[in-house]
Amino acid sequence: MQSPVLIAGLGIISAIGNNTSENITALENGIAGMGDIIYLNSIHRQKIPVAEVKMSNEELAGRSGLSSQISRTALLGTIAAEEAFNDSGIRGLANTRIGFVSANTVGGMDKTEQFFSEFLTNPQKGRLRDVVHHECGSITEIIAEKLGISNFVTTISTACSSSANAIIYAARLIKNNILDAVVAGGADALTKFTLNGFNTLMILDSDACKPFDENRKGLNLGEGAAYVVLVSGSLIAKLKKDPYCKLSGYCNANDAFHQTASSPEGEGSFLAMQGALKNSGLNPRDIDYINLHGTGTQNNDISEGIAIKRLFGPVYPKMSSTKSFTGHTLGASGSVEAVLSALSVKHGMVYPNLRFDTPMQGLPFAPETKFSKNEPIEHVLSNSFGFGGNCSSLIFSKN
Repeated sequence: MQSPVLIAGLGIISAIGNNTSENITALENGIAGMGDIIYLNSIHRQKIPVAEVKMSNEELAGRSGLSSQISRTALLGTIAAEEAFNDSGIRGLANTRIGFVSANTVGGMDKTEQFFSEFLTNPQKGRLRDVVHHECGSITEIIAEKLGISNFVTTISTACSSSANAIIYAARLIKNNILDAVVAGGADALTKFTLNGFNTLMILDSDACKPFDENRKGLNLGEGAAYVVLVSGSLIAKLKKDPYCKLSGYCNANDAFHQTASSPEGEGSFLAMQGALKNSGLNPRDIDYINLHGTGTQNNDISEGIAIKRLFGPVYPKMSSTKSFTGHTLGASGSVEAVLSALSVKHGMVYPNLRFDTPMQGLPFAPETKFSKNEPIEHVLSNSFGFGGNCSSLIFSKN
């Protein structure tokens, strides 16, 4: 029997907090991160709410130790990855093979947009340094260099399941004895391209989103970063701390239904959850809480709901969408929710699904609306479903 893959460190920055503690405080007190656009230069200011991290690039640079001229994605990622790395206690541990697997979807697009806005008005303007880090892998390399990790560094970009897949890949690297520990997760900053693109799809809510509500109107885009530090069972004995939990199961599936929509039967969602359960050796009734993908769009929520009905009925675990707090952080969402799921296992926490009012027709269950802690939680399922049908589910369990 293979030794377990354990979670030894956590780090997060989002619209509801600049570290793990602040995020939990906001969740406990029902404080959401949505509001008017402040930092992104957009024509949609005061029209479309977003969930921005409440710090300027200059403030983020001061926290991260990087230049404010670096992409906001890298600034956010560095802050969260540093917190997780330091929390784990593996930093500087001798004779340890440490890797970094990071996800994002926008790369340094925020700086590229800045370059072209200047260049198009005058070809003599625009700084080329703003386009050097455009691609996704460049962001990973900036963060890895800041962490001092060089054994193994790679990038994953699979839309909204990106950072969940980064965690899956990290676990496989440890299970196959390629690495002893991996800092895994993702980061994404808001960009004009992203906001305009989702607005074109007509799936943005003009108010704060209402995931899994019959009257939901769409999602709120967010930004942030989160990382977990996965370690082998043999390495955990060297650390002077108990792990948060273990990653007991995972699965990535693809229903290949549509470029941006989930299948009406929830096939991809169903296959991912079913596969994660099989991988963990658990049954549906073993799951105590589901951190829903729950974006708040008409298509996504009913598709995920039907998949849950197919797999878990007639007995359903508690569930909620924490995107009602953080917004949809795209490439970072899988790891944002992985951090919250690990804390749910560790402290028995169930998070509220804010603004829920009316149950969805055809679904015999509803999300939780109140925060609770010290619940008897043994296993948490976290869902991350992306464009192109790329669906991933993670299961976190007590040690």
